[in-house]
Amino acid sequence: MMKRTTLPIGMICLALLSGCSESTNDATGVQERGASDATPASAVPERTEAPRAEFRIPPEDFEAVPARGADLFATHCASCHGTGALGSDQGPPLVHRIYEPSHHSDLAFYRAVALGVHQHHWEFGPMPPVAGVSGEEAAHIIAWIRQEQRAAGIE
Repeated sequence: MMKRTTLPIGMICLALLSGCSESTNDATGVQERGASDATPASAVPERTEAPRAEFRIPPEDFEAVPARGADLFATHCASCHGTGALGSDQGPPLVHRIYEPSHHSDLAFYRAVALGVHQHHWEFGPMPPVAGVSGEEAAHIIAWIRQEQRAAGIE
């Protein structure tokens, strides 16, 4: 009689596939609509600053304005991520295939703003939380980044 190995093989595949998605799948405290799962502290990236408890992702019907996002990006993000989100010696380019929506969802960007991100794709060191940027402001920034990615053929 043949043993059923589908479930164990499926679990191994899921474990292998999750290796590159730590920036979007570990629970770190950002208030996501309807989310309440928790991950052990050992799975949460190290931070140099405390998570921003007041940060909230805007409701689904919120309409982000890319032009507003361009201004906010210039004020809060360009010093590290460069003019036009093309990168600098301080931070990676966000108009890059690594940050396409299928690899780094919008939630990954919200989480980076609210909680910071440990270094995992580039050699720039950890990104701290971005103080002073609300969830709605982050939505505008993300809309602008996605617009710039589409203009560069990244979708």
